[in-house]
Amino acid sequence: QVRLVESGGGLVQAGDSLRLSCAVSGLAMGNYRMGWFRQAPGRGRDFVAGINWAGSYQYYADSVQGRFAISRDNAKNLVYLQMNSLKPEDTAVYYCAATSGLGHIKRMASYNFWGQGTQVTVSS
Repeated sequence: QVRLVESGGGLVQAGDSLRLSCAVSGLAMGNYRMGWFRQAPGRGRDFVAGINWAGSYQYYADSVQGRFAISRDNAKNLVYLQMNSLKPEDTAVYYCAATSGLGHIKRMASYNFWGQGTQVTVSS
């Protein structure tokens, strides 16, 4: 019943921007911390960004700090990832995730629910 559905991925050139969305259903999103992870070909799934319940704290991987911004709209059950100054190394499948607990926000094991992912491809 709980579903997280990502959208907004696509093919862009280096330096371009994309905004990913995550639509959440089946739970009250305001009770969950939210995160974005990504998995590039031949690599594991890595933390990208996280946001606390009210959106007052945001956390980022060093590789995206200053370029990406996570935000949330609890009333609409939506989470966003604004991606600017995209680089070819940002190419990956991007996953939205939700955690009801207090585990470390950067750890995959902290998350209860996951979306199916959306492909982002950045060409040089």
